[in-house]
Amino acid sequence: MSLNVFDILGPVMIGPSSSHTAGAVRIGLITRELLKNKPVRADILLTGSFARTYRGHGTDKALIAGILGFKPDDERIRHAPKIARDTGLTVCITTGEIEGAHPNTTKIMLCDAGGRKVSLIGSSVGGGNILISEINGLHVHITGEKTTLVILHRDQPGIIASVAGKLAECGVNISNFHLFRQERGGTAVMTIGVDGNCGEELNDQIISLPHVLSSTVLQPI
Repeated sequence: MSLNVFDILGPVMIGPSSSHTAGAVRIGLITRELLKNKPVRADILLTGSFARTYRGHGTDKALIAGILGFKPDDERIRHAPKIARDTGLTVCITTGEIEGAHPNTTKIMLCDAGGRKVSLIGSSVGGGNILISEINGLHVHITGEKTTLVILHRDQPGIIASVAGKLAECGVNISNFHLFRQERGGTAVMTIGVDGNCGEELNDQIISLPHVLSSTVLQPI
């Protein structure tokens, strides 16, 4: 098994814990990216270790910081709750159970000024690494380590081939692919990890494809 510097040293971050701080910031960041707009309300549910120790470890501050768009090494993380209040972001934090969840798990729901919402379940799995397991009620598998396309679409024949064809036309190589659907012919979501970057121009082309409802490019976090 090969290790990289990140595996050995951990992330560059503001302490005290990579799981409770760096991982939490990254989960918040991805939620903000999926909303695409500035959030005005954040409802955060914490479970397991997150629920028991979030005050002492600053997990609440880290999640809010990510939702504000801060990175794990941002000195403003410790002041995130105040910055949220000052910028008009209302935050509600509760604790509870999420069935089958990793101990360091949160469910976040964000809402923008226009009423658009996004919900996400994410876990901080150690060393600043994360796993996003649900978006808007649909199962996904996102680690935030590679550029990832999150494509919501109708479950229709040919849609996967159409998306793959657009990526091939632009010379983009697929590194991993996951497809999740609620039922045959219903709403589905595909997540595609790619090598290198994937620009908004390509994303716009994917959005224009038949049966695609939305597409978001998540850059590595």
